[in-house]
Amino acid sequence: MTTAIPHPDAPTPLIVRCAVITVSDTRTPETDQSGALLQQLLQEAGHQIGDYALVKDEPEQIKTQLQALGQRSDLDALIFNGGTGIAPRDTTYDAIAHSLEKTIPGFGELFRWLSYPEIGSRAMASRAIAGVYQAKLIFSLPGSRNAVRLATEKLILPELSHLIKQIRGSG
Repeated sequence: MTTAIPHPDAPTPLIVRCAVITVSDTRTPETDQSGALLQQLLQEAGHQIGDYALVKDEPEQIKTQLQALGQRSDLDALIFNGGTGIAPRDTTYDAIAHSLEKTIPGFGELFRWLSYPEIGSRAMASRAIAGVYQAKLIFSLPGSRNAVRLATEKLILPELSHLIKQIRGSG
C-alpha cells in the first residue's frame, strides 16, 4: 500500500517536544514496555521526550496530568497510552475527550481501520482519540505494544510535524 502525501513538509523536519503518559493500574517504570517503545520510536524519529509519567487509570488523575502538561510551554504534544478500551477501569478516553478543544476524528477512525487486519472485529472496541488541548497535540492510544507501534509508525510519526505546524498556524 502506498501512502500519498498531500503536500511535502519543509526539508528540515520540525523537532517536536513530547510527553509520554502511560495510564495503568499495574505498570511501573520498569515494566512499562509500551511507554518505553513510544519514547524510543519518537526519539529515533528525531523528536524529544520532555516528560514521562505513569498515572493510575483514574479520571481525576488523568485530567490533572493533562491540565498540568497542557500548561507547559516546553511541550508540543502529549501522547497517552492505556485505558482506551471499554472495560470499567478504562477511563482515559472519558477523561481526555471532554477536555479537547478540537478533535481529530480521522485518527481514531484510521487507527481502528489499520488495527482490523491484525485483531479483527475487536478493533471496534478501541477508543483511540486525538485532538488539540491548550495548543498541544493530544493522542490517546491503547496500551499494548502492538497498538503503540502501529499508531506511532503509521499515523503519528508521518503527521506529527505537520499537525504541530497546523496548530501553530504555520503549516
